[in-house]
Amino acid sequence: MSKPTLSFGRQPDWSKLRVLRWIVPGVVVLVLALTSYYTVPPDSQGVVLRFGRYSSTEEPGLHFKLPLGVDRVEVVPVRRQLKLEFGFGTPGATNSRQSRTTRSQQMEEKSMVTGDLNAALVEWVVQYHIDDAPAFLFKVREPETTLRDLSEAVMREIVGDRTVDQVITTGRQDIEDKAMLRLRVLTKEYELGVFVDQVQLKDVNPPEDVKDSFNEVNKAQQDRENMVNIANGDYNKVVPRAKGQAEQRISEAEGYKLERINEAQGNASAFDAVLVEYVKATEVTRRRLYLETMTEVIPGLSSMWIVDDSVTQLLPMVQGKGLGGGK
Repeated sequence: MSKPTLSFGRQPDWSKLRVLRWIVPGVVVLVLALTSYYTVPPDSQGVVLRFGRYSSTEEPGLHFKLPLGVDRVEVVPVRRQLKLEFGFGTPGATNSRQSRTTRSQQMEEKSMVTGDLNAALVEWVVQYHIDDAPAFLFKVREPETTLRDLSEAVMREIVGDRTVDQVITTGRQDIEDKAMLRLRVLTKEYELGVFVDQVQLKDVNPPEDVKDSFNEVNKAQQDRENMVNIANGDYNKVVPRAKGQAEQRISEAEGYKLERINEAQGNASAFDAVLVEYVKATEVTRRRLYLETMTEVIPGLSSMWIVDDSVTQLLPMVQGKGLGGGK
């Protein structure tokens, strides 16, 4: 008697499963290939972490790394100009730490007290770039937040040492320069990995409650300075002209003095010469001088009288007529 046979259905086709032997290695190779390279943009550096520890810093371009998460790359934009805004915010900023998000935070940030106990609303911008990518990533937990806090502290310190007029008008450049130098020192001490390129004051105004009064005072000061400048201009025009005229008069007086002295000396020399000749021939010289003098005097007279020792009466003469009025 034959034994019954058990039937479990059709046997599986193991030949189709052989394809998996190629699919699995292919997937593994693809994953290894995709995770073994990376690209650093032109404005950045790539910081390579191997098992979470800093390994190297790579320049822009295509690079290879250990796959499967052994090497991890942090891209840091070291050649990009970055900025932080204080007291205001530019819409559409890509950096979440570029400015405060709410109006109340911005108002609190820009409200300051000056050295003369006046209030001022100061808005400013800090421009910087990352100059040490590993330090920026690993030395400080939140370097941009720290830089914001340092910037606000430095600005409040500098504004607190100056009057409100200096903060709003005359001392803006000095405030910017001192804030920039102070921030450079602090960022180096804190090892933030950033370099401050510029600190720029934007709008600096008094509070809204006193803005109109302050503007009137400021306008009065500007008018005063304008009048002083006009007066100085007139002074600079009038005084040099008066000095020039005075020097001219002095020069003319000196010239006239020299002229009179020379003339007097010439007359004295002429008189001395005549005196010498007079001494040599007294009578002849006396008569010659008398005749020369009469020649100069008589033609200028309208009427004349001739007196002679031999005549017992005065004989009148009229110019152009003879004695007694005859022709």
